[in-house]
Amino acid sequence: MAAPIVIPDTASVKKGVSFINTIDTGKFSRLLSRILQKLHLKGESSFTEEEEEKLQIAFSVEKQDLHLVLETITFILEQAVYHNLKPTILQQQLEHSHVDHDKAEVFATTWAAAGPDTVEKFRQRILSPQKLETVGWQLNLQMAQSTQAKQKSPQAVLELGVINQDSKNMEKMFVEFNHQELFEFYNKLETIQAQLDSLT
Repeated sequence: MAAPIVIPDTASVKKGVSFINTIDTGKFSRLLSRILQKLHLKGESSFTEEEEEKLQIAFSVEKQDLHLVLETITFILEQAVYHNLKPTILQQQLEHSHVDHDKAEVFATTWAAAGPDTVEKFRQRILSPQKLETVGWQLNLQMAQSTQAKQKSPQAVLELGVINQDSKNMEKMFVEFNHQELFEFYNKLETIQAQLDSLT
């Protein structure tokens, strides 16, 4: 049975492919590897503005056409990740979409080398983009502002050290609870713990 077509035959894909076919194969291979390295980093561009200017000169294309090339390559690679395509199937799909044989071969070779790792990085990002590393806490006692009310309002402050799996940067989050909120949070944690225990 033939694999489903995962690269749509849209006008923008066709135009992107026509530009891809004009790029030198050696340069194209390096371009593809770079995009694949950063594909899993959500919201992060593969190239700086300065690098994009150099690419425009190297490929003799206008800025908007370069963006179309980068978007087309990114889209094709994301489709390969999403469908977990085998390199040979990816090559067939590309040739069906009128990508030149040598470029389709570069796609397939690059995907064979880095594809499994990229798919795994996407899985990790989807499952756990952030991970709890540290937990700290302190108690604050707030006095009422009014001179008539001498009521004390104890507050618990949780400090959560969360690490981003992609950038490895630590971010500290502070969450404040009064007695009732902390009690409700504790009960939710108990429920989660019970469900985890039932799965192990």
